[in-house]
Amino acid sequence: MLIIGLTGGIGSGKSSVSRVFASLGISVIDADSVARDIVKPGMPALSRIAQEFGPDAIGTDKQLDRQYLRDLVFEDEPARRRLEAIMHPLIRTEMFRRARDITSAYGVFEIPLLVETRQMDIVDRVLVVDCPEELQIERIKQRDQLPEDQIRAIMSAQATRHQRRNQADDIIVNDTSTELLEKHVQELHRKYLELAANQ
Repeated sequence: MLIIGLTGGIGSGKSSVSRVFASLGISVIDADSVARDIVKPGMPALSRIAQEFGPDAIGTDKQLDRQYLRDLVFEDEPARRRLEAIMHPLIRTEMFRRARDITSAYGVFEIPLLVETRQMDIVDRVLVVDCPEELQIERIKQRDQLPEDQIRAIMSAQATRHQRRNQADDIIVNDTSTELLEKHVQELHRKYLELAANQ
């Protein structure tokens, strides 16, 4: 099974690209969605997080307190690495478990932090969705209503455009229209169908 690793910075348009792949009948497995599923009450990841970060990481509703954890690890790199050490192997295992059910010609793993977490080796090709930083900021301002300094802080914690592009097998520059974005995805879709057929 040919697996495409879809990644890009915040506000680059990863979700738009994955929606186009899905509309073409391609299975997309989203790492963020998997991450939410594996920390549901009763799941092993939740108890491990509570052991590592204390009972405050779990809210009164027995759900993961995402905001608490986000605030805790955002400025604290060792804490972030401890959280990643719990989460990433479990996310990866679950993504590959779901990949066994893929019936499309190839599959897409949408992994926002693919480059940052050095997981390029788990996919066959890396597809980077790229756009100018100022456009990223504008999109996030509109989408999430965040102040610019907070957006820049999030971006500075991610890989740079240059770092992502250096790891890419394919790049979609998403800086114009939705129509052009769809056209780029359709071109790559044809390419991936050919690669999958020859694999």
